[in-house]
Amino acid sequence: MKIAIVTINNPSLESAKKLLPTLKNHDCKVFNKSEESSTFVKFNKVDDILPIAWVEFDALVFIMATGAVIRKIAPFLKDKATDPAILIMTLDLKRIIPLVSGHLGGANELSEEISLSLKDCVNFVTTASDQIKVLAFDMFAKKMNYNISNLKSLATVANRIINKQTVQVVCYPSVIEELKNFNGYKDGSITFFTPDNLEGFNKEIPTVYITPQKLANNSLQLHPKEIVLGLGMNRGTTAKEIDLVVKRFCFEHSLEFENVTTLASFEAKSDEVGLLEFANSVSKELKFFNSEEINELEQNFSPSQATRFFNIKGVAEPASLLASKTKTLFLSKRIYGNVTIACSF
Repeated sequence: MKIAIVTINNPSLESAKKLLPTLKNHDCKVFNKSEESSTFVKFNKVDDILPIAWVEFDALVFIMATGAVIRKIAPFLKDKATDPAILIMTLDLKRIIPLVSGHLGGANELSEEISLSLKDCVNFVTTASDQIKVLAFDMFAKKMNYNISNLKSLATVANRIINKQTVQVVCYPSVIEELKNFNGYKDGSITFFTPDNLEGFNKEIPTVYITPQKLANNSLQLHPKEIVLGLGMNRGTTAKEIDLVVKRFCFEHSLEFENVTTLASFEAKSDEVGLLEFANSVSKELKFFNSEEINELEQNFSPSQATRFFNIKGVAEPASLLASKTKTLFLSKRIYGNVTIACSF
């Protein structure tokens, strides 16, 4: 992390010097009123440095009074998804408070790291889910590198879990296992559903949707970002046609093309000029798989002409699955003219 330590007098500057060794794995600057060097930045007033520090640093550690810090940062606060981590420490470095952006901004994790590195330092974490050690979906999203939609709905979900009430999660089997292994998960706190089986789903219960697609509702949504497009095409299909099909597919299924990390296909398509030109034009990794790799997959795929021509289970679906991280095929193949496309994550 890029961390700014803010001091306002000589005692707090001396405290910052003692704090620095505990943050040796981070990129730190100490803002102070007397010293200037590669690590120490001299300033006159906190008001002068905050506009720049707020956007340039991941975390700001203030060694000063809590009330003063709150007044200074108040005009800059926007939301928990973008605000930097804000922490406050006492002069003796015996108390630390993660004040703002505890989860997504990393304030709680940083305060834990600091408190464990300093003798007798007490970490005052006020986030309820951390105190009673229950699952926090924003922390799960952070760990999994997922995007979050409708973040304002997080409070409703979190309060139900804190109050020992059940929430619903609609996701895929691979994600269910990840959630069950995540810190704070307790059996009975979540009712799981998959897109293929929504029997018993209750619209009145707050729900978390975990899918690469952005859904048209106000529920909390977590979106895996590393998605793979599997592509099959007739011989001689142009890069332009492939490009139009990919754009249409992403539009129709509410996918962000920027989250596509890889394109995948059958090795017989490795000399397909249009596919190679398209992959190069969009700067995406292109992977090819052979018949043995495809036929070793145990899943059943949609009927494919590739079975007749190449004696393989398919192209778009198995190729996308093989190149994906969690081996989850969430959009079976669609055929648009000369192009077949499927999606996995």
